[in-house]
Parts: sequence; structure tokens; C-alpha cells
Amino acid sequence: MNEQQYDKLLNIQTVGFQYGFPKLAKYHRYEPTPYSGLEQLFEKYEMPPSTRFLDIGCGKGRVPIYIYDRFRIPVIGIEMDQKFFAEAEHNAEQYLRKIKKKKAPIQFLNIIAETYEIKKHDNVFFFFNPFSIHVFREFINLLFESFELYPRTIDIILYYPSPDYMHFLVEEKMLECYLNIKLRYEKNENERIVVFRINE
Repeated sequence: MNEQQYDKLLNIQTVGFQYGFPKLAKYHRYEPTPYSGLEQLFEKYEMPPSTRFLDIGCGKGRVPIYIYDRFRIPVIGIEMDQKFFAEAEHNAEQYLRKIKKKKAPIQFLNIIAETYEIKKHDNVFFFFNPFSIHVFREFINLLFESFELYPRTIDIILYYPSPDYMHFLVEEKMLECYLNIKLRYEKNENERIVVFRINE
């Protein structure tokens, strides 16, 4: 299936790029995660038990809705842009209408990522280069603090990881590089998915 067909299957509209530029320079332009990449991720990656999945910089909500539809687990999308947040909310409503449910554990938050209070059950975090390395480092340090309070297996999934993100995580002793998935049909070495894990 192509992107439009997958959107149609889920009854959502997430194809397209960002209109204009982010209000804050440290946040990057929106680009939807290709469905084909998500399919390749889950050919090799198994999430930890009792997963609560967070997409940091979720845009129009594609990844959280896809994850919920496939695994029926709680999902949260964090998005700073008000317009994208509204579209994500609308997409969730359209998806629920499609599956004939009034409620599901699909939640979107219109906040700056580094202000999110990480919960003890949050354990899988997805990033498609949503912001600068400075913000990323700040968020990961909050994640480490959460782990110290509530030890658990935590996975950090990087889609098309930037060299800055990779350099930072490789240097962190708490983390292990759990998976490195080269995406089919891609030539650039950054066109891959890397999963880092903090073990309980």
C-alpha cells in the first residue's frame, strides 16, 4: 500500500508536509513517518511488556494511530504546533468512527516536549528528529531521571537518526544499541531505524 491507501485504511489524513516554519527555531519541520518504515521496524522489533508508546513530535498523529491500530496499546502523541495538534485530534476522531468505538487510549497533548512529565508506565519513545540536539538531550535526561525513580525497560526509537542524536546516545553508558535496521530501498546511511534500550 502507498501512503494515501494506508491513510484511507485508517480513515485519517496525514499525507503532506508542514505549512510554514515552526515558531521555535529549535523545533524542526514536520514530515510524516513513512508507513513502509513502520512496517519494517516491526518486522524485527518487539516492544517490551505493558508498553505505553509515545511519539515525540507527532504531527498529525499518524504514528500513534498506526501503533494503536496494530497493537491495541495505549499511545500518546506530543505536538507543540496547535494546527497539527488539532489535525491529530480530528484524525483520532475519524479513526474511532472507522472502528466504531467511542473511546480508545489514544491521547494527544499540545505541549512543548521538554515540559512533559514522564510517567512511570511510559516506556517506548519514538523520535523522527523533531527538534535540536539541545532539546533532545534535555528530554533524554528527563527520561534517565524517570528511570532512576521507576526502573523499567525503556526503548528509544530513532527514525532516520541525526548524527547529533546518535553521537549523544552512543556515549551514554546507561544505553545499549538494541537494534539497527537498515531500511530497504534506501541509500543514505541515515535512512535507518535505531533502537536504544535502557534495561531494568
